[in-house]
Amino acid sequence: AGLTATVIHFRSRAAIREVGKVMGLSQDVIARLSGQIWGWSSAAPGEDRMRDAGLDPADGRVQLAIRLIGEIIGFPRHLSQHVGGFVITQGRLDELCPIENAAMEDRTIIEWDKDDIDALGLLKVDILALGMLTAIRKAFGLLAEHRGARLTLANVPAEDEPVYDMLCRADAIGVFQVESRAQLNFLPRMRPRKFYDLVCEVAIVRPGPIQGGMVHPFLNRRMGREPIEDLGPALMEVLARTYGVPLFQEQAMQIAVVAAGFTPAEADRLRRSLATFKRMGTIGSFRDRFVSGMLARGYDAGFALRCFAQIEGFGSYGFPESHAASFARLVYISAWLKRHHQAAFTC
Repeated sequence: AGLTATVIHFRSRAAIREVGKVMGLSQDVIARLSGQIWGWSSAAPGEDRMRDAGLDPADGRVQLAIRLIGEIIGFPRHLSQHVGGFVITQGRLDELCPIENAAMEDRTIIEWDKDDIDALGLLKVDILALGMLTAIRKAFGLLAEHRGARLTLANVPAEDEPVYDMLCRADAIGVFQVESRAQLNFLPRMRPRKFYDLVCEVAIVRPGPIQGGMVHPFLNRRMGREPIEDLGPALMEVLARTYGVPLFQEQAMQIAVVAAGFTPAEADRLRRSLATFKRMGTIGSFRDRFVSGMLARGYDAGFALRCFAQIEGFGSYGFPESHAASFARLVYISAWLKRHHQAAFTC
């Protein structure tokens, strides 16, 4: 077995630093350029913005640097180690793909990324190491030793009201996944009262749902502040549990099938495009097929475009429901331990 590689591409700030060094620009000029460009955009700043930043638009060296920066954004920069994608083969790995030694002793990296592995049909298993699993295991061990409680991930008491009361107060420091500032702000607004609420909580505080404009409609409908839009029986069967708002990649695939007439194979290609969020154009290539399919089934054009815009938002870290559910399980168990056995949990 070996870990897959991740191809790190030039983003704007890295491109500015590299080009700036080669062009001999001062650190002040590099810092000013960095303040004008962000993310994956290769668009050059306008002359007014350059002047506002203290740069001379007529400076030939600055003009050349900006052009070169735009050209290398998105280019591969170096290989890195994937967080947990293991390729497993029946025979010798080096007979199938190029490998190299990893920085960690006794580890090897395959010089292809996950998309290459997928295209070649090799078996890749994602194995992620979570520190919270260790914390839970140690807490269970202490409770077994000192309290005689034999707890596992499967037998922690479910749907405990005091646990949800604690989360609704945003008393969640130390709780898996929901201790960030954004999650602590969202918990009192979400007011989770059952396990599936935690599944939605994990999935919705993500760039994908936020960029897709899903957060406010979800909250408003959940709290009864706005009605759930009548989407027709086919779509409501897919979206009923999330108040008519698509939150999960599985829902995006189901919408494509039931509302736009995608075949299961086409829906799977859509799912794959959702996973390649750094190449946003792969999702946009489905737009015409999706919208025309919805129009053919009697949906309004504006509604079809809005549906696709929400799905397109998944291009920035959309969450599979299965992944959200497994994370929500750790949210609940860590919250239960904090609420009822804080000493063992924090020891």
